[in-house]
Amino acid sequence: MPIRDMTLLQIAQRRRLYYKICRECGARNAPTAEKCRKCRSYNLRWKRREIKR
Repeated sequence: MPIRDMTLLQIAQRRRLYYKICRECGARNAPTAEKCRKCRSYNLRWKRREIKR
């Protein structure tokens, strides 16, 4: 069911698309994370938000 309210859509997109991924173990981390919550590595990247073809 699509979300019609614009503010709810923005909140949902921020939750689903803006987080960091650990390059070593693949765990999801908060956008404010400095190190991985699972393996304590500092090797983090932002989740890709573009569709690759």
